[in-house]
Amino acid sequence: MSKPRQGRVKCVVWDLDNTLWEGVLLEDGQVTPRPEVVEVIEELDRRGVLHSIASRNDADLALRELEKHGLHEYFLHPQISWNPKSESIRAVAEALNIGIDACAFVDDQEFELAEVRFALPEVLLVPADRTRGIVDIPEFTPRFVTDESLVRRKMYRSAIERDTSEREFTGTNEDFLATLGMVFTIAPAAEDDLKRAEELTVRTNQLNSTGVTYSYAELDHYRTSPDHLLLIAGLTDRFGSYGKIGLALVETAGPAWRLKLLLMSCRVLSRGVGGVLLNHIVRLAGDNGADLEAEIVDTGRNRMMFVTYRFAGFTEAGREDGVTVLRADPGRVADPPAYLKVRTPAAQAVSGPESGG
Repeated sequence: MSKPRQGRVKCVVWDLDNTLWEGVLLEDGQVTPRPEVVEVIEELDRRGVLHSIASRNDADLALRELEKHGLHEYFLHPQISWNPKSESIRAVAEALNIGIDACAFVDDQEFELAEVRFALPEVLLVPADRTRGIVDIPEFTPRFVTDESLVRRKMYRSAIERDTSEREFTGTNEDFLATLGMVFTIAPAAEDDLKRAEELTVRTNQLNSTGVTYSYAELDHYRTSPDHLLLIAGLTDRFGSYGKIGLALVETAGPAWRLKLLLMSCRVLSRGVGGVLLNHIVRLAGDNGADLEAEIVDTGRNRMMFVTYRFAGFTEAGREDGVTVLRADPGRVADPPAYLKVRTPAAQAVSGPESGG
C-alpha cells in the first residue's frame, strides 16, 4: 500500500443524491443539503481544495437546487448528465488542467465507486458515509494554507471568464492575448512567499524542470544564501490575478550559474509566459558576467519543459547521475512578447508599452 501523499487532492468531485443532499431530486422534488457535507466543503475550500460535481441528474433542476441553497458558487465545471461517473471526473480534471490522481470522488453507491475504481484507479474514492472524516486525511490536508489557497476558487472562476471571452473572441490568439493587459512580475522571493513557493514545488508537475520538491526550511535557506537566487513570478490581467505562478532556484557561485529548478503553474500554459522567466534568468547571468547551465530531469510528465528550454536556445552539455545539464546561448535571449508587460524590482517596466499591450 502506497504512503499517503499530503495535500495530494486538488479537487473533490461530489455526487448529489443521497451524498451532498438527503434524497433523490427527481423522485422527491425537494432535497436538503447535509450540514456535515457543507461543513466539509467550506473547510476544504478554505484550504484551497476545489470542488466539482459528477451526478446522474437533470442538469437544470440540479443547478437550480444548488443555487437555491447558496452552494452553486463552490462547484467548478459541474458534470450533471447521464454519462458514467468516470467520464465526468475525467472531464473535470481536463477542464481544471489537473491530473486524474489529484481528484477525489465521493458517492453513496458502491456501483459508482467501483466503476470509477475500474476506469480511473488513480482517483481517491470516498464512500459518502465517511465524508465527515476526510478533513483529517493527509491527502486533503495541504502543508500550508496560503493567501492563494483562500482565493483559489475565485481565481479559477476568473479563468472560466477568460476562457469564455477567448471562445467568443474573433481574431488570432495573439490578438486576444493583447486584450488581456497582462503584467508578469519577477522578484526575489520574500519570506511571505515561501509557503506558496513550497506549495508550487509540490503541486506543479507538468511544467517542472526536475520534479524535486523543496520544504519551507530549504527554500528559506536558499532565499538568504549569498550563493543562490530564489525568484518568484506572478501574473495579473484585466480579469484578476493568477497568483504566484512561477519559481526559479539559481545557484550563482562559480563562473557558470546553475538553474536548479524552473517551474510554472499549468494555469498559465496558454498565456505564452513560460519562456519569459527563463529568458530573464539568462539575461541576469549575462549581466553578471556568468554563463548559465540548467538541470532538467525527465519525470514522465514534464516534456513541455524540454520544449521550453529548446525554444530558449539551450543545448545539451552533459549528464550527471540521471540529470541532463543544458547550456544557454546568451546570444539567443528573446524579448518578452509585445502583449506582455514585465516588471521587476529593478525596473518597473522592462518590456512592452506602458499601456500594457
